[in-house]
Amino acid sequence: MIVMTSNLGSDIIQELSGEDNYESMKSAVMGVVGTHFRPEFINRVDEVVVFHPLARNQIRGIADIQISLLQARLADRELSLELDEDVIETICDAGFDPVYGARPLKRAIQQLLENPLAQEVLAGSYHPGHTIHVTLSDGGLVFK
Repeated sequence: MIVMTSNLGSDIIQELSGEDNYESMKSAVMGVVGTHFRPEFINRVDEVVVFHPLARNQIRGIADIQISLLQARLADRELSLELDEDVIETICDAGFDPVYGARPLKRAIQQLLENPLAQEVLAGSYHPGHTIHVTLSDGGLVFK
């Protein structure tokens, strides 16, 4: 099975997201999809699912999952990661975009947390047994 996602029609989804008629929203989105893909391609697609925009609390849930996966990767190196609540909220704020779904959140986690943390780990700043505590200072993340 191949899964493909797209943001085609996201503007329509935003406009119609408050309405209860999923089928009309799906039909409108498929009209946009039909202008971008040839009928031969669309005919080969087994199923189309049109997602509603993500809410702020759903972004937070996704962030929690992604951070726990990062914590598991660090645990393989015998490192612990603790984040203050305001750090998680800052990441969620940076990654919240109801039009583009969870992709901006993934980029925010990479840019704000994973990349600087990876640089510190590679530089030898942390050793097995360390707990890395992430706080917020002047709007930026601080690793201790």
